[in-house]
Amino acid sequence: MPAMRVFALPYLALPILLALTASAPHAALADEPVPVEKQNPGDSSGTLSPKQQLDNLFTALKRQRDPDQASLIADQINAEFSDSGSATINLLMQWADKAIQDKRNGAAMDYLDQVISLKPDYVEGWNRRATLNFAIGDYRKSMEDINQVLRIEPRHFGALAGMAAILTETGNDAQALRVWERFLDVYPANRSAQQEADKLSEKIAGSRT
Repeated sequence: MPAMRVFALPYLALPILLALTASAPHAALADEPVPVEKQNPGDSSGTLSPKQQLDNLFTALKRQRDPDQASLIADQINAEFSDSGSATINLLMQWADKAIQDKRNGAAMDYLDQVISLKPDYVEGWNRRATLNFAIGDYRKSMEDINQVLRIEPRHFGALAGMAAILTETGNDAQALRVWERFLDVYPANRSAQQEADKLSEKIAGSRT
């Protein structure tokens, strides 16, 4: 299952999105708490549905105040987003990732277009294409894709970070701050988002004096 990647982005947004949307794998340690139970005693199958699992993860993320533990939960959420449930879609996503690494953005876009056409409710297809459009500087198309991500999953913190970055890049600081506030409502322990929100708050307050 491919991890969410952040590609070559403009200098302002790159460190923000690296901190907020990268999903590096974490080895399971014996003394690490398991944030969310995958078993559902009330379910005859004994397991949670993907939607139930995501809902539980987002609940745990909102409650968690330790940044490191919250990051582990965020990684689990990103893993849930990345797995399409289709071998064909997952393979196309891998090909898109490889094409981007090789700087073949046109080929990557073709693969992502196929992903979206085959599975339009797959949130990570839209998110990955939004990231690629951001990387090549097409903010309008990136924002369109981000809006599709948030239509499917309003709690998608990676897409919210991308939206905030675009709004900041285009000088819409007040709107960007509102998006960071939405982000922090979903993922309150994220230090980078806290810092970005604080900087924008100070900048906006300073411009009013």
